[in-house]
Order: sequence, then C-alpha cells, then structure tokens
Amino acid sequence: MNSRRIFLANAGTALAASTIVGATPTNESKIERKRVLRIAHITDIHVQPERGAGLGMAACLQHLRSLSDKPELILNGGDSIMDSLEQPASRVKTQWDLFTKVLKDENAFSVKHCLGNHDAWGWIQTKSGALGTEPLYGKRWAQDVLALPNRYYSFAQAGWHFIVLDSTQSRGNAGYEARLDGEQYEWLRGELNAVKRETPILILSHIPILSMTAAFFLRKPDQNAEWTIPRNLMHADGLQLQQLFLQHPNVKVCLSGHTHLVDRVDYTGVTYFCNGAVSGGWWGGAWKECDPGYALVNLYDDGSFDREYVTYGWKARE
Repeated sequence: MNSRRIFLANAGTALAASTIVGATPTNESKIERKRVLRIAHITDIHVQPERGAGLGMAACLQHLRSLSDKPELILNGGDSIMDSLEQPASRVKTQWDLFTKVLKDENAFSVKHCLGNHDAWGWIQTKSGALGTEPLYGKRWAQDVLALPNRYYSFAQAGWHFIVLDSTQSRGNAGYEARLDGEQYEWLRGELNAVKRETPILILSHIPILSMTAAFFLRKPDQNAEWTIPRNLMHADGLQLQQLFLQHPNVKVCLSGHTHLVDRVDYTGVTYFCNGAVSGGWWGGAWKECDPGYALVNLYDDGSFDREYVTYGWKARE
C-alpha cells in the first residue's frame, strides 16, 4: 500500500500530519470497552462496464467476505455508479443493472445506502438529454434501485444511532453543490433533538462535512496560491452543521467519501473520517497516492470507535 498522510485539527485550527492506518481515536476510552458493531464503509464504487469495474467491485466484496474478522454491516457511501448526471437513460440503466447484479452475486452483508452526486440522473440536461419531467429524473432512479426509504433517513443498531444524509443539491446545468436543503436541515435538527443524550451518533454523508482532502483534490504539487475549496467538494454549510453538532455532544463520528482520498479531522468533539474509494482513481489505479480500498470502522459501547483503511489489491486495467 502506498504511503498516505492524514490531517488532524485538534480542538481548534492547528493541523498536524499522522499515518492513517490503525490511528487511535482521541476519545478512545481508557477503561475496558466492548465492541458492539463492525462496519465496512465502502464508497465511490463508480461501477461501469469499462476497465473491469464490475470485476473490481466484486473483488472488493470478495475481500470483505474473506476477512477473519468480518463486518456486520456495510455502509455504502454513494457514487455507486460511474455517472448519471450527464448520461442518457440507456447508459444509466446499464450501470445500475451491473451494480445490482454484482451486489446480488457477491454481497453477504446487510447494506445501508447513501446517495452520491453521480447517482442523480440527468441534472446536466445539455448532456443527458433529460427533460426534467421523467418519473426517474434526479434522485428517484437511485432511490428506487437502492430501495431507500427516503433520500435521507436514520436507523438504530447496536446501541448507536445512524443518520444518513443527502449531501448533493442540484445547480441545474452548472452541476451540484454540497449542502443540506432547508427541509433536510430541519429534519436533522429534529432527529438530533429526539435521540437520547447517552446514545452515540454516527453520521454518513457522501460529500465531506469537514475534510482537508477537499483542498487537495484538484491542487497540484507546484501550486502555491491561496487555498480554495469549491462548494462541490465539501459541505458549504459545514460551519452551520458544526454549530449544530456542538449542541449534541453525542454526535461522535462522521463518515464520507467523494474525494477518493483518506484523512481524519478532529474538531470540537467530532471526528470526521474521509474514507477513500473502492474505485481508487475511477478504476485507473491510485488517486493521488491513495489505492482502491474501503474502511473498517469499529463501534464500541462507550461511544468510542476506531478506523482502518484497507486496500484489497485491485490493479488497474484497460
């Protein structure tokens, strides 16, 4: 596995680098604790007929099945297919059919899905040819295939409360931006208020709420200009969400993907893990030194957790 670095913000604005694999959470309990759930967070599969992506997705699921310490739940973080924003319906169907087949044939675990930006059909109408009036337009197609109860939802398991967000909002032919719409924000606020204070909370979003990888995504090594983070790479409402989380100290950890990179940021009591990509560089190998992989996240009865990024040996092919 290639060398990688993560960035941590410790209760303020200072950043420091550390190795990602086997990183110990700063909130890890010093007393005996019991693991209550082991999760595999797979994200950014971007399955397509080309580049052996279906075989790669299968290899990832086979790798999960081969683990001696297996997960009990998969969280799929979105961008399940290569792209439907710009694609005609026939191409979208081909991708979803492949995703569904591989998942049916190779998966052995319970799965909860999250919507990614590339899972929304037709928003860029100048390229997709969609009119915007089709029954499956936008997120509806992905919701139906993934059997989602809603584009955002929650569930409880093993003494933890899970909140799955919909990060992506349309900007029409200009693409998308990362934020919660007003309806979803009010739902989230009510959801957090309803959860008992002693119940730890994990939040899953496709696009990071807070991540240094969003700053690295497009930046080249020789660029020394001011740092900028586009609204489509990290939640534009991240500060608003951080202020909301401050009112709910049982929000422990947020998982995301989208940037195809791995990092960890600790800020005001919440740990933000960005967990790479099953597809790596969209099935072209590593993306900025980050190999194709997935994260294993252990949750404990005292509200603590740990994370490891695991590569599964996939090699790019034409």
